[in-house]
Amino acid sequence: MMGPAHSLSGAAAWLGVGAAAAAAGHAMPWPVLVAGALICAGAALAPDLDHKAATISRAFGPISRGLCEVIDKLSYSVYKSTRKAGDPRRSGGHRTLTHTWVWAVLIGAGASGLAVIGGRWAVLGILFVHMVLAVEGLLWRAARVSSDVLVWLLGAASAWILADVLHKPGNGSDWLFSAPGQEYLWLGLPIVLGALVHDIGDALTVSGCPILWPIPIGRKRWYPVGPPKGMRFRAGSWVELKVLMPVFMLLGGMGGLAALGVI
Repeated sequence: MMGPAHSLSGAAAWLGVGAAAAAAGHAMPWPVLVAGALICAGAALAPDLDHKAATISRAFGPISRGLCEVIDKLSYSVYKSTRKAGDPRRSGGHRTLTHTWVWAVLIGAGASGLAVIGGRWAVLGILFVHMVLAVEGLLWRAARVSSDVLVWLLGAASAWILADVLHKPGNGSDWLFSAPGQEYLWLGLPIVLGALVHDIGDALTVSGCPILWPIPIGRKRWYPVGPPKGMRFRAGSWVELKVLMPVFMLLGGMGGLAALGVI
């Protein structure tokens, strides 16, 4: 899928989690619901850091472009060293390592650890990165015609405001993990979810997605998981734009209202 659909699906997924958490007796304070939805929307772009033309690879100028090259080479190296006889030969790392459940868990766990150890400044950094990506994804057309600096400023302002709101007692810094020293441990959850939602979205397209790596399936370790080929679509097609995106908006809205106890 394309960036806007990925981000919208990520936001909708976290709002759905909010509804499920409320039903299970662990209702999210509204700042957690809002911040988590935006983080998840940004994280839903992150797996494409292995592709130089992706939104995330352009979002932070030379920093993200340089990181993209490193991730692409790392992913390709892991692919070559772990492929089985049935896996095709390839020349790059796109849709390999960063499109697996292993990567999603690792980056989510890393973010949680960084937030707990680094405190407020680490939380600000995590929020800033994902706010910029959320702006790039959810406001795609507006972001494309704006300068990078304006997008960064909007991301920085959003991160600062959300960090300040979350830090206040009762606003969710200790949501779900309430033991001393576990503040902001939950921040990794929307990051994991965003990456997995991205992978599931890519699995619906023609190429599929090796989300289950390193679990071997037949003669392949990088098996492109997906529905039957007749049910797949091309990224950016009318199915994505006219069907899936309106569905994501509807489900996200319903999830948000349920999470807040309105319905």
